[in-house]
Amino acid sequence: MNTTKVWFITGASKGLGLTITKKLLEHGFNVAATSRNKESLIKEIGTENKKFLPIEMDLTNNQNVKNSINTVIRYFGKIDVIVNNAGYSQIGTLEELSEEEVENNFKVNVYGSLNVIRNASIHLRKQHSGHIFNIASVGGYTGNFAGFGIYCSTKFAMAGFTEALAEEIRPFGVHTTLVYPGYFRTNFLSKGSIQTPFKPIEEYKLAREMQQTHLKEINGNQPNDPKKAAEVLIKLSEQENPPVHFFMGKDAYHYANLKIETIQKAMKAHQELGTSTGFND
Repeated sequence: MNTTKVWFITGASKGLGLTITKKLLEHGFNVAATSRNKESLIKEIGTENKKFLPIEMDLTNNQNVKNSINTVIRYFGKIDVIVNNAGYSQIGTLEELSEEEVENNFKVNVYGSLNVIRNASIHLRKQHSGHIFNIASVGGYTGNFAGFGIYCSTKFAMAGFTEALAEEIRPFGVHTTLVYPGYFRTNFLSKGSIQTPFKPIEEYKLAREMQQTHLKEINGNQPNDPKKAAEVLIKLSEQENPPVHFFMGKDAYHYANLKIETIQKAMKAHQELGTSTGFND
């Protein structure tokens, strides 16, 4: 295990990001961790460890992200592994969510990660090494959850640009892994980490039921351990040829397999009609 590597973690003040940060420091890695509030990072980690660099960063501000990455380069001399972890879940049906609610979710979950990638890639290309982890969700592979369409769409977007990124940056010796986690027992579903619709439409009973299930039943009972997730990411970062697609958690595998089976059945059932669009020779 190469503990001289420098990790750059976004959304590190709580949840999976905080767990990853603590686990990396336990192993002796150099860690630059970002949050909207630097003091929250210091409160959780402290300031005595010289291998830890807390950074206050506005993920939605491209210049601020660029400045933060340059700060890491000046402090540690390089960046080896990036974990685009920051994000939040916006609950709400497509009809009831406002333009602002939708835009805000995309600004953080999609444009924020792109800001990091855009400004970090130049350094990874020049050093001809590195690994980018984009933390999506199994909801970025299968989106049939009533009331979670916008959140899932942000993760579908991440999946799309990550697949392209993997091809673009591979010639420079940089690896890319798209992570599809299932439910991990963090505060992701807690108040302050999840947003509910500002103007809910109560007629959407299925969406409200799904919302309450997540907030009252799933929250606190998620089946996956974030500490184990951190260890998994470390192991992936040590692989010579890490995967581009990585599903994490038995529940993630369950939902992904259901989607694959559904798509295959639909393709088979409609293959004749679906392939009838070619010119007649």
